[in-house]
Amino acid sequence: MKKLIMFFVAVLIGTTAADAQKIAYVDMDYILKAIPAYQRAQKQLDEVSATWQKDIETKMADVSKMYNAFQSEQVLLTEQLKQQRMTAIENKEKEIKQLQKDKFGPNGELFKKRQELIKPIQDQVYNEIQKMATEKKYDFIFDKANGPYMLYTNPLYDKSDEILQGLGIK
Repeated sequence: MKKLIMFFVAVLIGTTAADAQKIAYVDMDYILKAIPAYQRAQKQLDEVSATWQKDIETKMADVSKMYNAFQSEQVLLTEQLKQQRMTAIENKEKEIKQLQKDKFGPNGELFKKRQELIKPIQDQVYNEIQKMATEKKYDFIFDKANGPYMLYTNPLYDKSDEILQGLGIK
């Protein structure tokens, strides 16, 4: 990433006034938060995530109860019963970990749901950015929200509102 930034800096410094690059930036967070469909999708994701998290926490509490009961009764149990109970507890823990992975893992249901709900909105925004860049002949458009390398930005070059206008949002 640093090499890419250094490349852009070198390109910008190396240009003369006659062949200056046209540069703009947008704030994707600002744009996305202004889109009602994005807000609805994000709310839906938050609700689904909270429901799944609550389910997992309930199951973890059940395992904790099983373990506490086992601790209380273990002096009265035979070795075979102890082993059976520990195996049951371990199986429940594995189930919960698998459930967490299935719901919240890198390819889990939350990721897929996010792709289903958010990606079309992001694609629409990116298409509008590309359209504006082509029409107005910008050479570079940076994302202010996701780039820690922009230490200063002139509001004159912020084109976030133009993107929102192009999407029909005021």
